Amino acid sequence: MTRHSSSRRRFNLLPAALAVMGAFGAGSAFAQDTVKIGYTGPLSGGAALYGKNVVNGIEMAIKEINAAGLDVGGKKVKLELVALDDKYSPADAAINARRLVQQYQAPVVFVPHSGGIYAMQAFNEQEKFIVMAYSSTPKITETGNKLTIRIPPTFNSYIEPFTRYEMKRFGKKVGMLPGDHEYAKNWTQLFGPAWEKAGGTIVSNNPMSYNRSADFYSGVSRVLAEKPDVLFVGGPSEPTALVVKQARELGFKGGFLIMDQAKLDEMAKVTDGLAPLEGSIGVLPVSYDDRVGPKTFAAAYRAAYGADKDPTTESSYNYAMTHAVAGAMKLAGSTTDATAIRAKMGEAIGKLSEKANAGNFKGVDAVGGTVVDPLVATVEGGKIKPVNLSDLLK
Repeated sequence: MTRHSSSRRRFNLLPAALAVMGAFGAGSAFAQDTVKIGYTGPLSGGAALYGKNVVNGIEMAIKEINAAGLDVGGKKVKLELVALDDKYSPADAAINARRLVQQYQAPVVFVPHSGGIYAMQAFNEQEKFIVMAYSSTPKITETGNKLTIRIPPTFNSYIEPFTRYEMKRFGKKVGMLPGDHEYAKNWTQLFGPAWEKAGGTIVSNNPMSYNRSADFYSGVSRVLAEKPDVLFVGGPSEPTALVVKQARELGFKGGFLIMDQAKLDEMAKVTDGLAPLEGSIGVLPVSYDDRVGPKTFAAAYRAAYGADKDPTTESSYNYAMTHAVAGAMKLAGSTTDATAIRAKMGEAIGKLSEKANAGNFKGVDAVGGTVVDPLVATVEGGKIKPVNLSDLLK
């Protein structure tokens, strides 16, 4: 009898237990969904700082988005960054991207090098994820890939004004010392013909491995032997600065035309100040941009990473575009439908607050490139001087 009563009590408790479980199940519908934001890029090797700058910008934005609260389709959403090191290798970038999409279900993957972007564009439309491409290579959006956003403006907008400035100030003979990575190759392919079209002469061309070397003396010496007026250099900031520093140590007195990947303020830390960079032209460091978005971002960046940490364009642009991704998810009503999210990116950029829009983006063009009016900079009299591109073409 006692055994029977005990069994009955256990049986009678079952509906109550199921009710409790149901209550927890119902409650879980209101719990936060976690959405992974993917990143693949260099986090080791000579380009590690470049990759970390991108990651810092994305992380800053994610923290702000989560703190403010993100609601997508009536659900609370928490974003989480998954960052994988590809050592600047296109093959590793492709492997990482597949892992981010298949293992973590990331609807977007940020990647800051053209080789990795091209590798991912071979399959991202089929596997339904957005390539957030941080590279100014024009070919990225010329492929017609419908799930790609090119974050910075194309570098071909810099070539003519940069060329005019250096020719006018130093002369028409250029020595080329670009990196040998895919992005630098793309720059070189357009820059060389443009320099010659403007009446200049290429006296030497010696690509070097910026990502795998810290000693560029032999390569720099070969180019300087041809007596150039200007050196064309570019890759991540630290190795680019080493090339400049070693050129000065070998007696070079001319100017430097610097690809937009390298940043003058970061380079100055390696060259022990701006004096060795005299006569350079490149993109404007964020710290010298007085517009509301960049200025607000620079202050927040130093608060997050240290008073001595200067933000870069990589940080500010990827920060703004992470905010835009979150906004596009909200407008699309989905965190998983890459096509719907991509379709709302232009509108999301237009809705960015002035403070969140650290890149002063205006929207997205018909082929997936952002619309932005960048400032550039020269180094004159030991100081970084902001310049409008249009002024250099007058």
